[in-house]
Amino acid sequence: MNVKSRARLGAVISVAALAVGALAAPAVADPADGSHRLLAGVGSDTTQDVVNGLSESVDGGGTIASYNATGSATIQTRDTGCVINRPDGSSAGIDALRNAVDNNTGCLDFARSSRGPADTTTNDLTWIPFAKDAVTVAVRSDSALNSNLDLTTAQLAAVYKCQTTTLDGVTLAPLLPQANSGTRTFFLAQIGVAASEVGSCVGTMQEHNGVELTAAGNIAPYSVAQYIAQTGGVVTDRHGATVLGKVNGVAPVNADGTLNVSFPYARDVYDVVPTAKLTDAVIAPTFVGASSGVCSDTATIELYGFGAISNCGATTLKGER
Repeated sequence: MNVKSRARLGAVISVAALAVGALAAPAVADPADGSHRLLAGVGSDTTQDVVNGLSESVDGGGTIASYNATGSATIQTRDTGCVINRPDGSSAGIDALRNAVDNNTGCLDFARSSRGPADTTTNDLTWIPFAKDAVTVAVRSDSALNSNLDLTTAQLAAVYKCQTTTLDGVTLAPLLPQANSGTRTFFLAQIGVAASEVGSCVGTMQEHNGVELTAAGNIAPYSVAQYIAQTGGVVTDRHGATVLGKVNGVAPVNADGTLNVSFPYARDVYDVVPTAKLTDAVIAPTFVGASSGVCSDTATIELYGFGAISNCGATTLKGER
């Protein structure tokens, strides 16, 4: 079922404290017909939960409508018309936003993205950063791979090119998120593997869904913020039996359970808006600048496992898709 989690405002909380005391508030489904909000957004699985949380806290919950990456085949983003296929992933969300802009449909106002622009030939869209995440790899806790889960970038490249097929006596079965995933794009770039170099031994999964790691040889990229929120009881727990590993000797989580913003594969995450609407009377106070509604709500951002950033609300990063 497609749901949103309401964020409970508060200070930064460790994973241990979350597990003991933080309770998820009642879930909110996609806005029903006749009760749509001002700004409709789609896209990234990685940031759907934190943006859902922000949608309930910013402006008292009346401005942002954030539609999950998975759920029903279609969504309706306005009171009349605007029935579109549900975009699954950053690239799908960005493409849906571009389509809305190019065809002047008025159906979408922003896209969630866990990657920066892949095409900078135009300035049509602006990627507005709002939080820090990191991507590491996850394996099953009951796998022998967990005995020494500290891989180098070179080792990971060999795994995903299917040049390394066994590790710690286990036959590897690596996984990557679906093709439209921003995490897939980001992770492959970090390990230096082009899309055309991904080996035939690599399977596909819904990103950050540890339940899909069912074999001892499964290894997959995983959002650290998503893992913190899942295991901390803030969002639906879908980490399954997975545990996170180190990369190049660096742990993805600090001793207090928060995101290690210095992790080798750290990244900004974004809300993407049409550049022509950066001064829009609703979009600007919601997304643009350090004092915007989103950037001012660091408590919700950190509650969902992400890190606050000094460049929140910046509008310098532009592109086409």
